Amino acid sequence: MIKVKGNSNLYRDENSGGIINCDTANYNQYVNSITQKNLRKKELDEMKNDIEEIKTLLKELIKNN
Repeated sequence: MIKVKGNSNLYRDENSGGIINCDTANYNQYVNSITQKNLRKKELDEMKNDIEEIKTLLKELIKNN
């Protein structure tokens, strides 16, 4: 790989000519942010399901009284 001038983390692949970013710290930060986003979405979905279940139980309670 050939280092790109002016960029410490960029390299050019000699075979394909493509630019490769070798900044592992930023990549790991990106992966962690995606993981956190997915965890928040899962938690929100679970809360929505819990609320729907509570609503259903309350409707049944009101209907039976």
